[in-house]
Amino acid sequence: MKALRPMLFFAAILLVIGLACSAVSGGNSPAQPEATAIQVEPTVSNPPTTAPEPTTVPPTEAATEAPTATEAVAQAQDFYTEEFEGDYNADDWESFTLGQGEDTNLVIEQEDDHLLFDLGDEDLYVYYMYTPYTYDNVSVKLNAENRGRNNNNVSLVCRMNDKGTQWYEFSVESGGVWYLYAVDGKYNIIDNGGTNALKQGKELNEYQMVCNDNEITLYINGTKIKSIKDNTYGFNEGMVGFNISSLNVLPITVEVKSFEIAQP
Repeated sequence: MKALRPMLFFAAILLVIGLACSAVSGGNSPAQPEATAIQVEPTVSNPPTTAPEPTTVPPTEAATEAPTATEAVAQAQDFYTEEFEGDYNADDWESFTLGQGEDTNLVIEQEDDHLLFDLGDEDLYVYYMYTPYTYDNVSVKLNAENRGRNNNNVSLVCRMNDKGTQWYEFSVESGGVWYLYAVDGKYNIIDNGGTNALKQGKELNEYQMVCNDNEITLYINGTKIKSIKDNTYGFNEGMVGFNISSLNVLPITVEVKSFEIAQP
């Protein structure tokens, strides 16, 4: 795990939009030189013959230095639970969208004890990524409540690289069908299935994804869905986050209650 602040994050997303749409629609500063010390010979002057008059120096306020970029990143936590309450640091998160839908009416805002997602268009996939750190082995858990139509996808993401061109994604449709994708320019299905552990309708559900070496284990509401080994793509480190997606009906409104990042 290491600290990360991706600089070319959104530029690389353009590389995956075209292929991503067709695949999902079916189911889902150079180094600065070192300073050189300059030797200065001391100047010797004749000592004064009389003592100087005392001088009163007005008090000054101590200078306050702004925190450096490294200090700012250090304030972010690596393993913790974000509950998206009023004081949560939105600067630690970045969003982007995929799909054929427009994000003109997309709303992402903090309300009370949750983060509200109102997608505002069909076929729109909204990713919300935690950017200060990257992780290799990690467990991510999302608590989200559906407040709109029962026709959406909720996904968890691990090991998204800093260019946003590859990641693993555990995606769950509102009807209980799930997919595990390896995204590398298109959504490659590693495995999929169905589950009765998901509560349908306007309900609160808990989604969990554990990425541990080449094995990914999936849970819904504490029920283990499946453990899957990936011996093909081998994504080994990256950011974590989640996704809320609309399909072909509106409104799609989801309240995200919490997002946990933990050691597996």
